[in-house]
Amino acid sequence: MLIVADENIPLVESFFGDIGNIRRVSGRSMSPEDVNDADILLVRSVTRVNEALLKDSRVRYVGTSTIGTDHVDLTWLESRGIAFSAAPGCNANSVAEYVLSVLSLYAEKQGVDDWENLSVGIVGAGNVGSELARKLDKLDFTIRVCDPPRAEQEENAEEVFCSLDEALECDVITLHTPLTKESPHATFHMIDKARLDRLTAGQLLINTSRGEVIDSVALQERLDGPNAPTVVLDVWEQEPRISPKLVDQVWLATPHIAGYSLEGKVQGTEMIYLSLCRFLGLPVRKKAGQYLPEPALSKLSFTSAAEEMGAGNIAMRSCYDPRRDDARLRLTMELPEEERAGAFDRLRKNYPVRREFSSVKIQLKGTSKSLQDTFRALGFKLKI
Repeated sequence: MLIVADENIPLVESFFGDIGNIRRVSGRSMSPEDVNDADILLVRSVTRVNEALLKDSRVRYVGTSTIGTDHVDLTWLESRGIAFSAAPGCNANSVAEYVLSVLSLYAEKQGVDDWENLSVGIVGAGNVGSELARKLDKLDFTIRVCDPPRAEQEENAEEVFCSLDEALECDVITLHTPLTKESPHATFHMIDKARLDRLTAGQLLINTSRGEVIDSVALQERLDGPNAPTVVLDVWEQEPRISPKLVDQVWLATPHIAGYSLEGKVQGTEMIYLSLCRFLGLPVRKKAGQYLPEPALSKLSFTSAAEEMGAGNIAMRSCYDPRRDDARLRLTMELPEEERAGAFDRLRKNYPVRREFSSVKIQLKGTSKSLQDTFRALGFKLKI
């Protein structure tokens, strides 16, 4: 059995090596010739999986180690009897921690002493948006959650959803929607010129979903205008050939890595491994936990002198500081135009190991219950 896999999916050999022979290929440039003789295809979001790629192949199972599926023609796969599985929720915690790190930097930038005074509008309440909402609620933020499809399907649910316009009134707006073009609540260019014009200099817009959710041409015009909002982009239209001008205009720019914690990536591989085992009727012999190495940073200690927000910032930024990824991406924009796309992909392929907050144990000596609750809400392990 031949398994063709995107070269950037981690631990493919560890999980799938005893199921079949593995051929690693570039996901961005994957061609019909690469997959023609494959039985199993494992991809990420950079590969378009459709008739053009698979029509002459013998592939009978496709797995994507990502939460999104807009890169896969699900209707065509079903028509050909090709099994499919994704990894919903695998990197939800990673993306939520990315947003929390951005929020801590933004609060500091704005001179906000208590970051929970910032209201947060969460657009999209799938796995990622829901995980972020759960964390922010524990941290006592005022949040508004917008998800029109869920609002229609769950009219009697306890959770109260707001409209997109209401979410756009918050101090911070963070986008966590799939990319859809033909559904009743299509998200393609959902944040268009009219909605961008409503945002002001006192607001922060974060996009970690899909680049096409924001009209990037309208965004560039808005950022050139007066009273423009602060913007953080992890996803871009026309990746990997992204706009150097837009990179220059936004406050923080990262190369589609919000979900790139080691835990998130390994969980994505594990989820498609479990699905393939079910498809083939094989016993499950591998688990993600057995492949996670000891983290480079394992413990932080705070005493009773620690200030709550300051201690939280130190801990979060010790695990992840988005400014490092921002600096790396901006350096690629200084390259000749023909080299930038390849450099963007290399930033993702060679991404340094990033561990989630749960990999660090926080030792607290004589600290307040409030500080303990903050670290628990952020997801750190505590030793008191």
